[in-house]
Amino acid sequence: MITNSDRMDRITEALDEAADIKGRSLWADARRRFLRNKAATGAVVALLLVVLFVIIGPYFAVWSNEEIDWNVMGMVAEKGAPSIESGHFFGVDELGRDLYSRTIQATRTSLIVGVIGAIVAVTIGTIYGATAGFVGGWVDGLMMRFVDIMIAIPYMFIIILLMVMFERSFFMLFVGIGIISWLEMARIVRGQTLSLKNREFVEAAKACGVGWFTIILRHIIPNLLGLVVVFASLLVPLMILIESFISFLGLGVQEPQTSLGALISEGAGTILYGTIWQLFIPLFFFLVTIISLFFIGDGLRDALDPKDR
Repeated sequence: MITNSDRMDRITEALDEAADIKGRSLWADARRRFLRNKAATGAVVALLLVVLFVIIGPYFAVWSNEEIDWNVMGMVAEKGAPSIESGHFFGVDELGRDLYSRTIQATRTSLIVGVIGAIVAVTIGTIYGATAGFVGGWVDGLMMRFVDIMIAIPYMFIIILLMVMFERSFFMLFVGIGIISWLEMARIVRGQTLSLKNREFVEAAKACGVGWFTIILRHIIPNLLGLVVVFASLLVPLMILIESFISFLGLGVQEPQTSLGALISEGAGTILYGTIWQLFIPLFFFLVTIISLFFIGDGLRDALDPKDR
């Protein structure tokens, strides 16, 4: 039998729980949702292991990424397989270079391209889209027509054209990817800005004489952080995929630099000789990185989805 004392205890517990939920911030609530997503948290662990491999891995390397093992030169299929005794933990490539060190270098390169490319794209796209949506009128029309024209041009054609016409370097790679990667972000942010520009806090800022650019930086963009974080997390693997595809075609980073796409291309070209490790080892790190980033992006999207809050 339930007594009045038990009822009061249950009511008190319910009120305490409600107060706790009400007191949590948006980001605290999103963090709780994200941590309950087992696929996303597992992906975070996998990605951290890859990053840890890139950071700590060089301390265990016996050979440098440019050093050639002349003992296996010309006999890679017979003597170049992965071996702890020789110090080639992942084997060697077709030139006798240590694949362990080159995989570390390639993974680092791909992660740098993905992260920096996503940061640049999100920064440009957010400011551009917020400005177009907030200013409106003919300025908005002109800015978005430019975006429509750029989206209509095949992005891979632009990147390949730049890499062929100019020096193939990290700088040109970032320029080529950066030219097209912010366009979709600008359209998304512009649409969200149109729904925010007439809110009460924006009208109050206008009434106080705050400039339009200050309003964008202090009021519009902070309210778009959830969207920006989700898009950025999904943009990183896209950047890595683009860079890997370009490097697979031989138009990406050049020697002595390398990337996962370049290693996969080299491994695919020598797999018929029996050197399967040259393909599957960099392919493994590529798939783990890409899949982990996509799962993290999906987890962030679910955690920050306003329909679930």
